[in-house]
Amino acid sequence: MRTLISTAFVSLDGVVEAPGGESGYRNAGWTFKDVEFLPEAFEIKGREQKEAAAMLLGRVSYEAFSPVWPGMPEFADYKVMPKYVVSTTLGEEALVDGWGPTTILRSLDDVAALKETEGGPIIVHGSAALNRDLSDAGLTDRYHLLVFPLLLGAGKRLFSTTDKDAQKLRLVEHEAYANGLQKNVFDVVR
Repeated sequence: MRTLISTAFVSLDGVVEAPGGESGYRNAGWTFKDVEFLPEAFEIKGREQKEAAAMLLGRVSYEAFSPVWPGMPEFADYKVMPKYVVSTTLGEEALVDGWGPTTILRSLDDVAALKETEGGPIIVHGSAALNRDLSDAGLTDRYHLLVFPLLLGAGKRLFSTTDKDAQKLRLVEHEAYANGLQKNVFDVVR
């Protein structure tokens, strides 16, 4: 079974919306404008590219990343990697050329089936709604979280507010940085 890894920039109060500056959110760009940049705090991002074998995205994140990431040298390893987009509305004609093979999945059952295939880890970037659904469905196996020392208040959250049984996590890697960032890697305990 393949490991499904959720990776996120998250504020201390759980917000994941518009970390890079996407328009329409009051605090857009909060990851770099409000916290001093320390390269060592982002080491995990390069490691993720080397370790992942596929990328899973929701439609909104795919539409945001696909016009930009293929040409960015810092995401070169993701360019050729197989991508899967979970969407009930995205059509094949909307897929971009030059960003590696891309497959549209129509349901969480399709994601569960993908996890049963041969291959290495599958990384989920952005995709707030998809991340909440994957977590609620018990499909997420690991979380790579860079927690920023900010309280953003309103905004899209990484985790849902669904009333459900507690889900235990095991901390497998942690580091705190001089700028207040914390790296927390958790495995989901089954």
